[in-house]
Amino acid sequence: MKIEYPSSVRSPVIAEQLVATSQPLATQAGLWALQQGGNAVDAAITTAITLTVVEPTMNGIGSDGFALIWDGQQLHGMNASGRAPMAWTPEYFKNHSKMPATGWGSVTVPGAVSGWVLLSKRFGQLPFELLFEKAIHYAEHGFPVSPVISRQWREQIPTFENQPGFKEAFIRQGRAPHPGEIWRFPEQAQTLRKIAQTHGKAFYEGELTNDIINFSNETGGCFTLKDFANHQATWVEPLGCDYGDYQLFEIPPNGSGIAAQMALKILDILKARDYPHLSAKRIHLQIEAMRIAFADVHQHLSDPSSMVVSTDDLLSSVYLKKRAALIDFNKAGSYLPGDPHSGGTVYLCASDSSGMMISYIQSNYKGFGSGVVAPGGIALQNRGMGFSLEPGHPNIVAPGKRPFHTIIPGFLMKNQHPIMAFGVMGGNMQPQGHLQTVMNFVDEQLDPQACSNAPRWRITDQGELTVEAHMPTEVIAELGLLGHHLSVMPKDSLDFGSAQAISVLNEGDHSVYIGGSDHRRDGIAAGF
Repeated sequence: MKIEYPSSVRSPVIAEQLVATSQPLATQAGLWALQQGGNAVDAAITTAITLTVVEPTMNGIGSDGFALIWDGQQLHGMNASGRAPMAWTPEYFKNHSKMPATGWGSVTVPGAVSGWVLLSKRFGQLPFELLFEKAIHYAEHGFPVSPVISRQWREQIPTFENQPGFKEAFIRQGRAPHPGEIWRFPEQAQTLRKIAQTHGKAFYEGELTNDIINFSNETGGCFTLKDFANHQATWVEPLGCDYGDYQLFEIPPNGSGIAAQMALKILDILKARDYPHLSAKRIHLQIEAMRIAFADVHQHLSDPSSMVVSTDDLLSSVYLKKRAALIDFNKAGSYLPGDPHSGGTVYLCASDSSGMMISYIQSNYKGFGSGVVAPGGIALQNRGMGFSLEPGHPNIVAPGKRPFHTIIPGFLMKNQHPIMAFGVMGGNMQPQGHLQTVMNFVDEQLDPQACSNAPRWRITDQGELTVEAHMPTEVIAELGLLGHHLSVMPKDSLDFGSAQAISVLNEGDHSVYIGGSDHRRDGIAAGF
C-alpha cells in the first residue's frame, strides 16, 4: 500500500484538555499524562520525552528546548539551551571559515533534559519518573514509524551516516525504516530510565555524563565533565510586543523570536492588514518586513551577555518606523542591517481545564542535529552551528556562551488574558511562521487549524523566496511583477515548517480550547 503525502486539510479540535504535536503517539502520550491527573506542563514534558523516541529525525535526548507557560495568572519563560564547551575559542576554529554544521564541532551542551527537570519541579503535578513511561515503552517494545518521519530519515542518511555513532544507532539495516515498520531502541530506554530515576543528574553529573565525555574523547570532541556540570536551564522574562490589540510574547535572546516581533511591528506601521488576506500586496509587505528583521537580527543578536544593542533598541517604535520607511509598496528590495541606537525541531503545546497552557519547543536543529550519537542513543544537537566566526560580531563563538537560536515558542495574549499557545517548527521558518500565523489569527480571525492550513511563503537561509504549491497562481504572478524572484516548491515539500496551536475558546471554571496540528507532518491535535 502506498501512503500518500500530504494528507487532506484538517478540521480543528475542540476540548477542555488538549495536546497538539507533530507525531500521533506523542500526542496520545500527552493525553495519557492528563488522564493520570497531570496538568498541561506534565502533558508537555511527557510529550517532549516521547518525541525523542518517536520522532528522532527532528529531536533527541541531546536536544535544546524553550517554553512559555501560562500558569493561570502569569506568563513564564524558560531557556534550556546549552552553552559552548570551554575549549571553544575563535582560535579553536582557526581552520574554518564558518562554524561546522555537523560533527563534534557543532555540539553545545544539550539542554532539553535540564528543561524537563526545571518545568516539572516548578509546575508539574505528577512524579517525574512517570513522565517517562510512554517513551520508555516505545523505545523498548517498539512503535510503527510514521510516513513523514520515514521520509525525513531516508533523506537525511547521506548527511549523517559517517558521524560517530550514527550508523550503529539509526542505520541498522543499511537503510531508514519504512512507514509502518516497527522501530525499537532498547539502549535509549535504558538512558531514559537513568534520567528519570536521578531527576536528570545522571545526564549532567553521573554515569551518562561519563559515557558522553569518554565518547567525545575517543571520537574527536573536546567536552569535559565541567562543561556538563556547569549547565543549567534558566527562567527568563518573556519578551512582549503589541500587534493591534494583541500582544505577541517570545523568548528573549538568544532566541530569535524578536525577528517575528520586529516584522509584525513594521507591518502594523505599514497597515498591511488593510490589504486582503493572501493578496500579493500583503504578502509583499510581509516578505519585506521579514527581510529587514532578519538583517538586523543576524547582525545584532547573540547571548544577551554579549549583545551591544538591547531588545528595547530593536523593538523601538522610532527605530522601526525608520526601517519601515525603507519598504517600497510596489517593488521588492534588499536591506542592510540598521543601527538601532537612538544617539532563529519539534514543537508542541498543551492546555488543561484549569486554564494552564504551555508553548514548548525542542530541537536537534538540523534534522538529526550534529549526527553524533553518544552511547545509549543520545543524539546530540548541532546548535553550535548558530555561532559566528566573524571577528567583532556579538555572536562570535566563545567559551561557555549560548549561540543564536532559531527555535522559538510563541504565545499570544490580549488584555492580560491568554489567547493562543503556538509555534511553527523548521529552522528560519519559525519567525516567518509566527508572523503568518499571528496575522491569520488576529487579522482574519481564523481558527488555529485554518491558520496552519493556509499556504505559506518562506525566505530561505540563502535569502531566496519560496512559496507553497497551493499558493494562488494569480498571487504568485503578481509577486513576480513586484520584483520578487521566487520558486514554487513541489506539493510534497517539507520546507515550510510544521505548526501546532491551541487557542482559548472560552475561559471559566472549565476552560475550553480549540487546537490544530499541521497537515504537512504526521501529527494530530487531540483532547477530551
